[in-house]
Amino acid sequence: MFAHASPRPGRRPASFVHRTLPIALATMALVASSAWAQQKFVNVLTGGQSGVYYPLGVALSQIYAKAVPDVRTSAQATKASAENLNLVQAGKGEVAFSLGDALSDAYKGNEEAGFKTPLKKLRVMAAIYPNYIQIVASADSGIRTLADLKGKRISVGAPKSGTELNARAVLKAAGLTYADFSKVEYLAFGESVELMKNRQLDVTLQSAGLGVASIRDLATAVNIVVVPVPPEVVAKVGDPAYQSVTIPANTYGGQTVAVPTVAIQNYLVTSDAVSTDLVYALTKATFDNLDVLVASHNAAKVISKEAAGRNPPVPLHPGAEKYYREQGLLK
Repeated sequence: MFAHASPRPGRRPASFVHRTLPIALATMALVASSAWAQQKFVNVLTGGQSGVYYPLGVALSQIYAKAVPDVRTSAQATKASAENLNLVQAGKGEVAFSLGDALSDAYKGNEEAGFKTPLKKLRVMAAIYPNYIQIVASADSGIRTLADLKGKRISVGAPKSGTELNARAVLKAAGLTYADFSKVEYLAFGESVELMKNRQLDVTLQSAGLGVASIRDLATAVNIVVVPVPPEVVAKVGDPAYQSVTIPANTYGGQTVAVPTVAIQNYLVTSDAVSTDLVYALTKATFDNLDVLVASHNAAKVISKEAAGRNPPVPLHPGAEKYYREQGLLK
């Protein structure tokens, strides 16, 4: 009879390996799952790729990925303010760009502005830079004033976007409705510019930071006129979020004189569902890396932490408030 072979020295019996392998795999899965649970996701909701929100949002996502531990980030192109706010309320974004008037409308639940119910989860992270309402016509359209817009072909921004809400408010203050135009298009900035280049539109209204790429592009292709919005029209809007400002001369090619218009503050918005610690870290990273934002777009030059927490249209997030208090910027 043959003797049973014993295992070689230093080797485990097969039965031992079969028993311990599932335990080892389960332990590895638990460790991986624990690390995954600690991983934070930050989706930055921006705007159209030809606007200002998008390059700034991409820059923010890169800042957060480098500066905040255990964070994975993305930047999502959207139709801007209104869509962004609805997505934040639904938990589909952690940081979003929005105009101040859209933010206020969303929090109150202004149905005409596209918010059927109040979005009470919204919280302000920071006031950033103002949007200038820029009404730009082709020089050969004959448009020189707001009154000249009647009967012309206009693009007013994507439907229910912050730009389109701004368009409604300013045109109403000027005594105009969409019915006064021969054609109204609801298009993103880049699409509006292409139609103007092809002479299919006379004028585009764009609510964006100064020097927005779409209008710079238009000014290189056709002769433009930046249509003034006088202070008396701004006053008729009846909303303190709308302030009289001036577009400096030579902001765009062929625009040789300063032009009065209206500006509205932009905000970075988050949700009350995002933790205090994470929002604190995101706020700090934003203001520790302003040079990166400025490199992504000139509109960021006016962003300052000193003004970021003042008079928000909806409550500050506790994480942002903690940062501003630490900086001595809030009482």
